[in-house]
Amino acid sequence: MTSQTRPAIVVTGASSGIGRDLALTARGELVLTARSQEALEALAGEIRAAGGAAHVFSCDLSQPGAADGLAAYLAANGLHCDVLVNNAGFGLIGRADGLPRDGQVNMIDLNIRALADLTLAFLPGMLARGRGGVLNVASVAAFLPGPNMAMYYASKAFVRSFSSALWQECKGRGVTVTVLCPGPVATGFFARATGGAGGEKNKVPRLFRMMPATTSRQVAEAGWTAFNARRRIVVPGLSNKLAAFMTRLVPPSVLLTLVARAQKARIPGPMP
Repeated sequence: MTSQTRPAIVVTGASSGIGRDLALTARGELVLTARSQEALEALAGEIRAAGGAAHVFSCDLSQPGAADGLAAYLAANGLHCDVLVNNAGFGLIGRADGLPRDGQVNMIDLNIRALADLTLAFLPGMLARGRGGVLNVASVAAFLPGPNMAMYYASKAFVRSFSSALWQECKGRGVTVTVLCPGPVATGFFARATGGAGGEKNKVPRLFRMMPATTSRQVAEAGWTAFNARRRIVVPGLSNKLAAFMTRLVPPSVLLTLVARAQKARIPGPMP
């Protein structure tokens, strides 16, 4: 069946930010997926205008059955997933006891379950063909626990661990699994994470303000460079690399205290 289908690069969370730039800097026929049909169509039009090929599959990946729906869409369009880019995800800032329970559980549904489901759906085909791979977007947050963003940090730690293990399992089999761990990026992430746009709610935690931000285009280019070089992990930016390295040296009790203090901001949820 795969000999009669075309290879596609599937990018989740492609409607904005890092996902959008990962799509724009990809080389191949694209399948773009996110919730916003309008934003995806605009991106697909931009790619087609530049001479590329792009398809749009709008869906909420946090819902059960999304991976099967995407697989069916690919098959119906004569495509198979050659490269999977798992970028879809979100975070919430605040203490776990002060944030909505359903929002935090939905973070697991999207950041962890959907990423794992999509990977497990398409990885066997890649291995059978002996080519392709998975580019998972985590965060520098994956290197440590994150008081006041506990669920987000934990979800990204899963992505890093899962990706690294798969990289080893796929080694020598023609398939690459790379995990991209950016630091602060100038996107709409914090507008959603803090519960809205503008005013006091949109204040960014000091930890992220202290770290120089990179652009989503720089992060996307670093991700593709690492993936094409078959690297296991990439942390774009010198300051982010240093932050990831320092987590190995600082005692956990000290690290937790420092992160908790640095991450305070005037945000939703009871904060001391």
